[in-house]
Amino acid sequence: MAEYQETPTLLKTDQPDLFFEDNTVGRCKKAVWDASDKEVDAILAEYGIPSPPEWGKSGSYIQTTVRHQVEANRKKNDIVFIPVGCTEMHGKHLPSASDTLYVSQILEGLRRYTAKRGAACALALPPLNYGSHPYHHLGMAGTVIVRENVARELMIDVMLGLWNDGFRKQIIINNHGHLWMLESAIQQFQKRYQLPGIFRVIDWHRAVREFFRTTEKGGKLDTNFVHADESETSLGLLLHPDMVDMKYAVDTKGKSYLPDGHFDKSVDPFNRPSRWSEGEGHFAIEIVATPEGVVGKSTHGSAAKAKRPVAAILRYLTLLNDQILEVFPPGKVPPVEEVTLRTAKDMEPYLREPMSPGWKPVYNLPVIGQGFDQ
Repeated sequence: MAEYQETPTLLKTDQPDLFFEDNTVGRCKKAVWDASDKEVDAILAEYGIPSPPEWGKSGSYIQTTVRHQVEANRKKNDIVFIPVGCTEMHGKHLPSASDTLYVSQILEGLRRYTAKRGAACALALPPLNYGSHPYHHLGMAGTVIVRENVARELMIDVMLGLWNDGFRKQIIINNHGHLWMLESAIQQFQKRYQLPGIFRVIDWHRAVREFFRTTEKGGKLDTNFVHADESETSLGLLLHPDMVDMKYAVDTKGKSYLPDGHFDKSVDPFNRPSRWSEGEGHFAIEIVATPEGVVGKSTHGSAAKAKRPVAAILRYLTLLNDQILEVFPPGKVPPVEEVTLRTAKDMEPYLREPMSPGWKPVYNLPVIGQGFDQ
């Protein structure tokens, strides 16, 4: 049983305002913060970063791996990581699949690393190449907006199908501004189906927000993370440079009606009262204020600036993978009667190996929760 500290010890860094918790997560991130540039390059090399996108590569995703190998892999590691992005205008210098590419390529690196150790995590092809969006994106050319209830229901159905196939530890890795929808998907999934498992969404860039600090705070960036800006352009230049054309990079600034300080930036660097997504109307919509599709200084992007954040998230996701499997080895899930209102006896046939004798598909399971939409 894990021990929880109400006031964990803090580890100091070379920056007076930056501390990491003295636990496995904090120590993991501090090691990357303290690493030299050469050591960061070595970390990235362990994960094969950079490498070309693997959406069509045999053996990279569940859907591109022969079935018998999917089953064999799952018996060693039954965690599935689900990259989620969108189709969204990211300026003329970046592709509209930027969000999906960033998160997919990070997870592809994680799969390569865990595969080298002999127990590869599973990846599911991105279910949301077209995502939900905040209101202020409305009308932008190159941005395809899916209604959030449709996107949420798609995610719930994907989660149910993966659970039915034995992937009962599901980690959604998000790289787009629809986090509230993915949180809702997890909550609705559990209210509706009440299934034992591990279900989590991680806004990856916020998970390692320390590594997007600006130079005055000891970081590598000139500006704070916003959208299609220095940070995201740097990610593109590191992960898929052949899809970036810096001749078209521009610098822009949005239009706000209120004094600065109420709403935070994309990775919450200032601990302001509200996240950027928690309001509308206090600033001009994108098509009016920044029709270029860039909010920030994309001309400042460089591959070097993205290395440490990517190294940090890879190390953290590796830690998460390992700690889940340590507590719940392949085939094991949290105790049914401690995490659901179902009984262990009722769930026994549904928790068996898919297609094995006595197994029942989850679609046979009576719905006992709430929130089910016909």
